[in-house]
Amino acid sequence: MKLSTARCAFSVCIAELVLHAVSLGFDVALDEGTVHITPKNPTGNHMRLSVHYDGLAQDVLLYRKGVYLTSSTDYAVLGSFWKELGVKKGIPLAWGGDFKASDGKPKPDGNHFSYEWEGRK
Repeated sequence: MKLSTARCAFSVCIAELVLHAVSLGFDVALDEGTVHITPKNPTGNHMRLSVHYDGLAQDVLLYRKGVYLTSSTDYAVLGSFWKELGVKKGIPLAWGGDFKASDGKPKPDGNHFSYEWEGRK
């Protein structure tokens, strides 16, 4: 699959995620999506091989009654929806709430929603 095809499919999934979140009563803001490396930001804001650089990751901010939700558990219902959406569409969607550190211990990043690309999430 071409990167452009994956990016287009990912964009549609993000739209579906936002609409689902709103239907559950969340207020939603999109934070870091595609990250560009520039002279002022030569390493970007994410780990070196992040799919943010490929345009295949989106950080989503959730609010309820004006309160910003910061715990990965706050995002779990959307993480489940995201993974089910990937199965339904037959594409490799990943949720940051499932991330683990190199030692295998949980290292959740609950507001991270991505399309797995070349083994990276």
